[in-house]
Amino acid sequence: MAPTEPNAIPFRPKGEIPVFKEEREGWKGYIEWEMYPEKKKQVEEILKQYDFPDPPEFQLVPLPKTNPILTGERFKQYHYATGLGHLVDTSWQYVLKEKAEDMVHVLQFPYNGEPPGDRLVSTEITRNEDFFVRNHGGVPEIDPSKFYLEIEGLVNNPKRLTLADLQNKELFPRQSNVVSLQCSGTRRLEQIHQYPGDGDELINAPWAEGAIGAARWTGVSLKKVIKYCGGLKDGAMHIELFGADTYFKKGKVYNYVVSVPWRKVKINEVLLAWEMNGKPLPKLHGFPLRAVVFGYIGARSCKWLYKIRGIRDPSEAPVQRKEYLYYTPQIGKQNALYSNGFSIQDMPVSSAIISPKDMDVITHDGKVKLKGWAYSGGGHWPIRVEVSPDGGAIWYEVPTENMSTKYYYAWRLWEIDLPLDPEGWLEFCVRTWDNALNTQPTYVRSAWNWDLHVTSSCHRIKIYSVNRSKPATAARLKALEERGMSITPITRPLPIDLETDDQYAASMDEQRGREPLE
Repeated sequence: MAPTEPNAIPFRPKGEIPVFKEEREGWKGYIEWEMYPEKKKQVEEILKQYDFPDPPEFQLVPLPKTNPILTGERFKQYHYATGLGHLVDTSWQYVLKEKAEDMVHVLQFPYNGEPPGDRLVSTEITRNEDFFVRNHGGVPEIDPSKFYLEIEGLVNNPKRLTLADLQNKELFPRQSNVVSLQCSGTRRLEQIHQYPGDGDELINAPWAEGAIGAARWTGVSLKKVIKYCGGLKDGAMHIELFGADTYFKKGKVYNYVVSVPWRKVKINEVLLAWEMNGKPLPKLHGFPLRAVVFGYIGARSCKWLYKIRGIRDPSEAPVQRKEYLYYTPQIGKQNALYSNGFSIQDMPVSSAIISPKDMDVITHDGKVKLKGWAYSGGGHWPIRVEVSPDGGAIWYEVPTENMSTKYYYAWRLWEIDLPLDPEGWLEFCVRTWDNALNTQPTYVRSAWNWDLHVTSSCHRIKIYSVNRSKPATAARLKALEERGMSITPITRPLPIDLETDDQYAASMDEQRGREPLE
């Protein structure tokens, strides 16, 4: 195999680059693959000609201190080889246009990015420019005036609906909900650091705590659309959702396709959304139309939605059948099968400490302010958040008044002034209880799984405590301040003596010396 990033061999075409005709007027970057097996076979043969770069190794070696952290050379070259290379630059331009300047670019292409932690928990409704992005392919550009959605399969009256049809209040009542979306890879770094797992050619991105957010989504309930089409027929129990992005898996090409069960749809928990926080969907988030599946793994909230199909069983598409699987800790590279993991749907209860950060040095007066988020999917909501300064022996409850608004389908932000007497290295952790009394496993190992999904264990950080309320510490800090010095970094030795000769002698007298009397 060819070297991985950043030393990947530049792409060199082998013969003429194919040109696949775009399917619809005003739809740039969308190629229909699912309806044309011969076209998919053509791409498969093209991909066989190349020695693509290896997926990057970032679990057994330190992550690059760059932004983007990973660039996605392998997936870029998949697109170059199949005539879709323009999507690489187009997608990045939308990142630069739609996202905050200091976004953490976890993966440049397909784009994965999360906001800085301090801003993530500064507002209970996440700003569009700060909302995380987890894409599986390039960003298609769709003219909303040329857009239409096809509803087909096991429905009584298949329809083709324009965006104007969907937004027609006489046909469909509007629905608006505050809903959190969370990537199943949130906090994956904790699993990677302790127990590496599957890398996946799409790259199981090294997410920190920011692959989650809450927004007010506006659109129409998918249930209403199915009803408008005469309802389901012939035992249909699932709804398949098709995205216009191109997706590669093990040498084959697809459109992004997932499914949700009808039981989820019929309680109005699947929204076809065209607004995010009162504004048209950003291109990176699925403009002009996307699905928002309440309480489910973010991967089911299909972007750039162009087709909906009634089906009997869950989708056979690879994203649904071969990915987002949860294995036991006994499963790994030696024995993993698609059939011995279960499909992740509801997101479990989880939480994170956003401030302070792991390995911070905190100078305080006996209290430390902690901030973070708490979430539970599947229609549950966080009721209680507890934090511990000693790794989980003693827990302090976050006061209810220090938690943000309670929503059925969204996170809650929290903060606490935590009493803290000890000094030195300490391990803080957080756990959440939801309304069904679900809480979090204690340690990463308890919830580790080969595909590195859903880090639901108690979030743990280490901090170095410097307590100014201790007289000796206060004196040391004052001495450093008088000399214009800092206590940080703590690993740098002090350039001054720790005490004078007289102080040492007095202390030895008090301790009766170093040696025993006899």
